[in-house]
Amino acid sequence: MSTTVLPTYDDAVARYEPVIGLETHVELGTNTKMFCGCPTEFGAEPNTQVCPVCLGLPGALPVANRAGIEATIRIGLALNCDIASWCRMARKNYFYPDMPKNFQTSQYDEPLCVDGYVDVEIEGETFRIEIERVHLEEDTGKSLHVGGATGRIHGATESLVDYNRAGIPLVEIVTKPVTGLGSRAPEIARAYVTELRDIIRSLGVSDVRMEQGSLRCDVNTSLNKPGDEWGTRTEAKNVNSLRSVERAVRSEIIRQAGVLDGGGRIHQETRHFQEDTGDTRPGRSKETATDYRYFPEPDLVPIAPDTAWVAELKAALPERPSSKRARLRVDWGISESDMQSVANAGAVELIEETILAGATAAGARKWWMGELARRANETGVELSLVGATPAQVAQLQALVDEGKINDKLARQVLEGVVAGEGDPAVVMKTRGLEVVSDTGALQTAVDEAIAANPDIAAKIRDGKLAAAGALVGAVMKTTRGQADAKTVRELILARLS
Repeated sequence: MSTTVLPTYDDAVARYEPVIGLETHVELGTNTKMFCGCPTEFGAEPNTQVCPVCLGLPGALPVANRAGIEATIRIGLALNCDIASWCRMARKNYFYPDMPKNFQTSQYDEPLCVDGYVDVEIEGETFRIEIERVHLEEDTGKSLHVGGATGRIHGATESLVDYNRAGIPLVEIVTKPVTGLGSRAPEIARAYVTELRDIIRSLGVSDVRMEQGSLRCDVNTSLNKPGDEWGTRTEAKNVNSLRSVERAVRSEIIRQAGVLDGGGRIHQETRHFQEDTGDTRPGRSKETATDYRYFPEPDLVPIAPDTAWVAELKAALPERPSSKRARLRVDWGISESDMQSVANAGAVELIEETILAGATAAGARKWWMGELARRANETGVELSLVGATPAQVAQLQALVDEGKINDKLARQVLEGVVAGEGDPAVVMKTRGLEVVSDTGALQTAVDEAIAANPDIAAKIRDGKLAAAGALVGAVMKTTRGQADAKTVRELILARLS
């Protein structure tokens, strides 16, 4: 059996040109499902939010959710799309246990929004990602495979299905093939999904929480030699974090290059991204449109948005995230590269909310882009899920500003906050981390430091006041960093004057 030798990433992109395409699914935050009145609350007991319509029982007829249509139009407008004056739903037929009707109500050749674009900026360079279509459909149920080691159907002893999610309004945003990215394809894919998430969040139509599945991305990747036709694409399904979008593109470029180098052929298939290893594994052969036997949905009337209504929705769109970042960059007094780093980390809204909670721009950015970003990178989670809220970060900075803790103690307090021990003030009290500024309590430590370092004390007596820093450090060590450095320095100078 032959073994594929994988090239390095740099070697792969030096010899092959990647082409990517991204299909992003957004669960809308409507109160009820797309074609029935069932609630859409996340985390409810399995199969408690269902009815004859979303279970596909005989004789049950769907009725379209106006809020879902409106949200889709607003997304299309925010993505610079043309809005169809007339379109209709279609039946996408397939046999899977997660769709009890055996078809999904979707859109096929008549989508609601077409021909848009999203501009993403990386290191001062702008890349335009063209949008082919934005269409409205319903989500499927959720399958749970148990009894195996992987959580997938292969090797499982039984499968369970929760239909609560079936019928929730789902918007699919499909890009046109993106070419000419070269080695930057993975980071641009991540930047695009990041920008898309920010745009949709600004509209308030979805919470776009990737860890809960309300934002999911299918990543298409193919390789070709320069000047050749595009290669056969693969589709990494349901990639559920920004970091994983980048890793999925990178790993597929490396894998496909290895296959092609060995004289092999890329098969058009869906693949599953593995969070633990960072690579993809085969899923199933990829269907084509004819396999789904699309035909117009006979139980729903066509959608014909009134032009005046569309114009009204367009006029009410919020500030674009890119424009907002430009404004905040000036307000915060930071460089374009610093703002780009903030955006790449997904920290713009977090820092903004921390400032609104009372912190300075510098203080808010310090914690989110420093200690918290480090923890997010170490644990491989999105920054918003690291375990601290903007309000807590603002409270932490307030404790520092008030002199109750210093930066060293603040990091320990933040550790407790992230661990779920409570708000900063509670952690400070519980762990006994408050700065000691009482002169009586500190005087003994100061005298001990002077006695232990007579040479340094002599220099201070001779007027070399900079030497006091060494004694301050000795006192800080003795008090485990809890002494107020300014008070300690004053006590040292007073004792040796």
